[in-house]
Amino acid sequence: MVGYAFMGAAHSQAWRTVNHVYDLPVPVRMHVVAGRSAAAVAAAADRLGWAGHTDDWRTLLTRGDVDLIDICAPGDAHAEIAIAALAAGKHVLCEKPLANSVAEAREMVAAASAAHDSGVRAMCGFNYRRVPAVALMRRMVAEGRLGTIRHIRASYLQDWLVDPSYPLVWRLRREVAGSGALGDLGAHIIDLTQFVTGLSISAVCALTETFVKSRPLPSSPPGTGEVTVDDAVLFLARLGDGVVASYEATRFATGRKNGLRVEINGSLGALVFDFERMNELSFHSTEAPADEQGFTRVLVTEPTHPYMSAWWPPGHLIGYEHTFTHQAYDLVQAIAAGSDPAPSFADALQVQLVLDAVSRSAETSSWITVERSSAEPSG
Repeated sequence: MVGYAFMGAAHSQAWRTVNHVYDLPVPVRMHVVAGRSAAAVAAAADRLGWAGHTDDWRTLLTRGDVDLIDICAPGDAHAEIAIAALAAGKHVLCEKPLANSVAEAREMVAAASAAHDSGVRAMCGFNYRRVPAVALMRRMVAEGRLGTIRHIRASYLQDWLVDPSYPLVWRLRREVAGSGALGDLGAHIIDLTQFVTGLSISAVCALTETFVKSRPLPSSPPGTGEVTVDDAVLFLARLGDGVVASYEATRFATGRKNGLRVEINGSLGALVFDFERMNELSFHSTEAPADEQGFTRVLVTEPTHPYMSAWWPPGHLIGYEHTFTHQAYDLVQAIAAGSDPAPSFADALQVQLVLDAVSRSAETSSWITVERSSAEPSG
């Protein structure tokens, strides 16, 4: 694994757990974690359960005991590491968004395609796909339970940047992060809505705002630096044939810690998912008797629900960390079977193309057509 902070800790939890929960076709062994600081990565290896550590990720490319490289580093490192790993014959899991630009994402897709014929697989880590309620939502849409889809509403609201004294961390620097709330949070709801509906975003009209223009530097000497990413993004979108949608992503929604919400309205009903109630799905059906209609709370903890047969008896809830365990399971299963894991790098490129179109739309205050990658959203 490359990187050991927030996402590195979440991925490590998954790799530590997946062997104990699932009967995998091949065992997972956590050999080595890489980071820039020798002292810090050594401490992280001990804390997170890795057998070894290195301060040079390139050494992973030549190790015979490393089959898979999990990229949890900031976005500006994704392309270089992924392309080198794939060329070295290593399977790759890369955190979202795939890259900091469409050009980088295309290079990564090309590298994944070139490695594919040799049995090397690549996947992008959109973990919210692995929430059982989201997987159930997708299944119900595919079964036609909503009829013709008409409206989509998606929001991802956090508030960790409300305080203007919060330091200028890497996520607030465009050269490292690529974008702000757009790529950090917006990428998730873009992927989630396309995944659940099977529809691609075809056009967008957007606005962005940066509320706090400068922040204290996180290290000495004291001073301030410019915030070069968006703090909030809102955009309208069209999907498929006549489907309209609205999206909002912000890290300034005071009082909201991790408020991810998706609502889909169709001719026969509606579905609502709220991550702050991640074990639940709300379903409304127009086919119910008129005097019984309303949103029904579905507790997604039955063994017949996606992923849940591996966990606890019905009614016993799971959490955020389980989504990464499900992700690890799906990836290992695909690699062992020689099948293509999802979302692929091509799927992630489609998200990157939407991010790019949103950014360009915000600059011009106009509708922008989203370019299509060669792949449809996959399951």
